[in-house]
Amino acid sequence: MPDTLPAPQPPHAFAAALESLRAAISRPELSVAEIPAPGSLAPWSFALAADVTPARHGTDSELGTGRFVLLYDPESPEAWGGQFRVICFAQAPLETEMGIDPFLADVAWSWLVDALDARGARYTSASGTATRILSTGFGELQSQGDGAQIELRASWTPEDHDLASHVEGWGELLCMLAGLPPTIEGVSVLPVRRAGRE
Repeated sequence: MPDTLPAPQPPHAFAAALESLRAAISRPELSVAEIPAPGSLAPWSFALAADVTPARHGTDSELGTGRFVLLYDPESPEAWGGQFRVICFAQAPLETEMGIDPFLADVAWSWLVDALDARGARYTSASGTATRILSTGFGELQSQGDGAQIELRASWTPEDHDLASHVEGWGELLCMLAGLPPTIEGVSVLPVRRAGRE
């Protein structure tokens, strides 16, 4: 039986970034876990999943859920503008009235920027989309009525490998989208919404 090759050791910068991520302090309302990272986006990657006060183990939260992915390429891809790139996703259900608010997408993006800035996260080249989703049930789903969600997808290039502030800012965003009080001074919250459709 041939010997298995040992797993390659991660580069020092990536290993330092992982140590920083694992030292991040999550809000108590979040359940955070390491998950398999996508292997096709960069030579090295790491991923986290989080749910806001999940009601059932192994399922997405009814209040909010998200993913945080760290990519590392020592060749510094031109599109990134650096060796690291963060990709994150956050989603939460909303009251239908909130879902039609024309300013909702702007507010969601500003919360991400504020959460990162308040924690001193250093980054460049931020980009993303905020999507409002409105839905109506028909047929066997008609009893669920109308529903709404907000989804935020974003990416940015960290300026160094000290990434605890980045993952803490992402966690703060998840909690705020779920209607929990912010830990950032002077930020208003969305009204508390139902866990599902009426």
